[in-house]
Amino acid sequence: MKLGKAFSDTLVTEWKKERMFATKGTSWWQGSGRVLLFSVVSIIVFFALLWRLFFLTMLEGHTYRQLANANRTRELVIHAPRGDIYDRTGKFIATKTVVYRYLTPCENDAAKQCSRIVSAEEGERLRSAGLPAGSFLETDYERIYPYPTVLSHVLGYVGEISQEDLSREYYKLRGYQPGDKTGKAGAEEAFEEELRGTDGRELLEVDATGKILRVLGREPEIPGEPMTLSLDAGLSDIVAQAFPAGLAGAVVVSKPQTGEILSLYSSPSYDSSSLSRGLSQLGFENLAQDPKKPLFDRAIGGTYPPGSTFKIVTAIAALEEKTITKTTQFEDTGEIKIGPFTFPNWYFTQYGKTEGMVDIVKAIQRSNDIFFYKAGEKVGITKLANLAARLGVGKLTGIELSGEAGGLLPGPAWKNERFSSPSDILAKNNEWYTGDTYHVAIGQGYLLTTPLQVNLWTNVIANGGKLCRPTVLKAENARLPARQGRWRADECKDLGIKKETINLISEGMRKACEPGGTGWPLFNFKVQSSKFKNEDNKEGTASGHFVSIPVACKTGTAEYGDPGNKTHAWFTVFAPLPSDLSSVALAKEEAPRGSTITGEPEISVTVLLEGAGEGSDKAAPVAKKILEVWFSR
Repeated sequence: MKLGKAFSDTLVTEWKKERMFATKGTSWWQGSGRVLLFSVVSIIVFFALLWRLFFLTMLEGHTYRQLANANRTRELVIHAPRGDIYDRTGKFIATKTVVYRYLTPCENDAAKQCSRIVSAEEGERLRSAGLPAGSFLETDYERIYPYPTVLSHVLGYVGEISQEDLSREYYKLRGYQPGDKTGKAGAEEAFEEELRGTDGRELLEVDATGKILRVLGREPEIPGEPMTLSLDAGLSDIVAQAFPAGLAGAVVVSKPQTGEILSLYSSPSYDSSSLSRGLSQLGFENLAQDPKKPLFDRAIGGTYPPGSTFKIVTAIAALEEKTITKTTQFEDTGEIKIGPFTFPNWYFTQYGKTEGMVDIVKAIQRSNDIFFYKAGEKVGITKLANLAARLGVGKLTGIELSGEAGGLLPGPAWKNERFSSPSDILAKNNEWYTGDTYHVAIGQGYLLTTPLQVNLWTNVIANGGKLCRPTVLKAENARLPARQGRWRADECKDLGIKKETINLISEGMRKACEPGGTGWPLFNFKVQSSKFKNEDNKEGTASGHFVSIPVACKTGTAEYGDPGNKTHAWFTVFAPLPSDLSSVALAKEEAPRGSTITGEPEISVTVLLEGAGEGSDKAAPVAKKILEVWFSR
């Protein structure tokens, strides 16, 4: 019987139990407990080491052997030289010079290589002096442009590939690496795949300090393909010289029979060589933010009202739809009034005079607005827009260069969609009026085109009704693979325009550049050249004799809503005219016998000067200088 913890028997029993357990625990730890714990820990560590050894040798052995080998080898890139670009006469317009990439251990991470471009002279000096441990030289190339500002927009430039581009599938599949150069604009970008080439590799054995011991292997590089473009560098240089200083605008020169571009100039321009060498971030930002927009290619990307150059399109539409014929005449009354609106002829506005009865030839010769208002009204906006679309208005021409704009070909559906707000509908601003058709018929209103498109429809008249896609590839060099979206360089399609239509418009354009027309700078156009002979002068003279060149032209003066009433100056022309369309009799009276050049038109020129004034006064002299050089050299 237990009497409770307060009594002595219970106290003695509890004390004995506590003493017994305390003695037993101390003895276990001081004896076999420590040995057991040590053994367990040892076994765990042993197996951990054994597993690590198995992992490093059996599972990851190959990887670490590669890392070990990498400590005694280095792989250098043999950069492929970019393909040279030639103009149609065989001149270099883009080539390269040797430079070096100097690879050194990065300051923040010596295990990585940092590179910088050094000149060939500095690279050779470094090599002869002995490269520091862990430093290497890779042969590379720098792009050289003999015409850095003249051809900058059409050729473009090369620059270091961006991180954004490196993340794209196209560049991943083609093995681009950080630091590689790629085409950034123009032909350099358009033909990147052909021009780039394929880099090679060189495997070197090095010692612990990074000194090269021997070459272990070499995979040669494959140079990029050389290319011949349709451009004429010498003519392009003349275009740049003839362009008025301080003005913005563009010039397009092409071959009407093939669509080959001889010159594509945009002003202001930029230096493609400086961009290829690499501008600072601040320098590039200043160039990109320049209010004059030197990086913007106005020849293919600028959209403008074409003014009276569009009368060529209106004439084709009216004649093809048979709403007018060669005998159709409209009386020039000076202006047409519709309600509160007045639609004047430029001659009446400037001089207060009218021109009586006007037919299609005289209308083109004098750029008569009254005739084309009525011709446009007769054919209607729907048929006019359909014909214009066939001529490439309002859509991309398909030239290989990026940055092209399609312009704007308006019509009733477009206007209804464009002005669809409740206030516009209430005010009937979304309705198409006769006045809208008048504006489009003379190249004004909502209509917007590029200089390249104006040159395109000029060529349709020059080549007898074919639409030839503009190209910077030389036609006989069109051997590139037919990639998606690319035409052959000499691809043209017949629009089915009647020969009579072509002849009537050509006649009007011929008279526009003869006395009585609007293109006065090209009246009685002649060039002096020693390459042409005639019956009276079999061998010619040192300076040559004057040769008459019959030309066909159209002037344009386009309003664009400027507060100061400034206008864009347009001029488009082709030459020579075939003998059955040229003024042979007049030419023979003023030039030696046999010295009039006629035949298949071989050149067309389109000039745009932004806000410069009248096309005949400002743009025509630029075109005249280009034609003089072309036919005299």
